[in-house]
Amino acid sequence: MKEKIEELIGKVEASENIPNESKPLILEKIQEWKSEDHAISDIAVRFENWWMEMEPIFAELGWI
Repeated sequence: MKEKIEELIGKVEASENIPNESKPLILEKIQEWKSEDHAISDIAVRFENWWMEMEPIFAELGWI
């Protein structure tokens, strides 16, 4: 699972959809969570919830 967190960090850093001013805050939180075993599932839930909110917007824009 730690490999997936490293992959997530890379995706956040490379993302063009996440504002640059938000990236350091997101990465800082991910680094905090990385050291906590139970936080791994928390990351997945948070991103899944975020996607559930954003998916209809992206669909309406024709991006998915």
